[in-house]
Amino acid sequence: MRLLKLVPDNTNLPFVSLRKWAFGLTLLLSIAAIGIVLARGLNLGVDFRGGLMIEEKFDTPPSEDMLRTTIDRLNLGEVRLQRIGNDGKTMSIKLPPPNSTDDGATNRIVAQVQAAVTKQFPDAKFSKQDVVGGKVSNELIGNGILAVVLAVIGIGLFAVLRFEWQFGVSTVVAIVHDVLMTLGFFALTWFEFDLNIVAAVLTIIGYSINDKIVIDDRIRENMRRYRKMDMAGIVDLSVNETLPRTVMTSVTILLALFALLIFGGQVLRGFTAAMILGIFVGTYSSIYVSSSLLISLGLRPDPKVDDAPVAGTPKVG
Repeated sequence: MRLLKLVPDNTNLPFVSLRKWAFGLTLLLSIAAIGIVLARGLNLGVDFRGGLMIEEKFDTPPSEDMLRTTIDRLNLGEVRLQRIGNDGKTMSIKLPPPNSTDDGATNRIVAQVQAAVTKQFPDAKFSKQDVVGGKVSNELIGNGILAVVLAVIGIGLFAVLRFEWQFGVSTVVAIVHDVLMTLGFFALTWFEFDLNIVAAVLTIIGYSINDKIVIDDRIRENMRRYRKMDMAGIVDLSVNETLPRTVMTSVTILLALFALLIFGGQVLRGFTAAMILGIFVGTYSSIYVSSSLLISLGLRPDPKVDDAPVAGTPKVG
């Protein structure tokens, strides 16, 4: 039985020759992502904004405009609605946090909303409620940012200690690019950004660094094996040698993610979309950004030692 090969043997694609175009595209996309985030902001969930979330289930999918108008009459602040589930029969109603933190104030607001919604939609059934205070939401924002920053710094230090400083710098640049692309995507699509997305960002970082470490390890191995080869040739050789593994890993993960995107429901849609984007962005940055950046950072094979003999080749002289 023949093995499935998504990438032919002995590929020799000139990745390094496109590095200037890749650097330009990466810079352009990064600036665009920062601009979109600053201009539109992120659709922060209750985890980060603080507030009250109420879920209502309906026998028949309700009209969002009518539901919003019904709740607006209560003068409880900005109302944000989101459908949950593929059938659209469950609605998430998000309101600003109550002025008082006691349970009585929260229960009164929930009772008001429940009464108003039931009057307009008799088939409505209360599902659950969740409250996040402003202090807790600020702590969650700080912890989420800290988790991402520490992950980037830790991975960069690992690359420096395992390889050389150029590998650490290229790793950090690639990861920052991946994170910016994810933030820009959520600012553009206005998907809700909550703790699940922070977990997705950390997972994307982990995938990206896994792919990059494999390529970096092959680059270091080939630097020792072909000490008289120019760095561009070594990078191209290393990326082409690891390309079948990279493509196969990415495709198999994408198959699982697309299944989750289709059948996972509304709750997991933002997380899955972030992961799918991260696979494409992480693969691109590992191949075109971080590997080629090693050349620009001045990484060179050690010229002090002659080429190591190829296995099976007798020594001359």
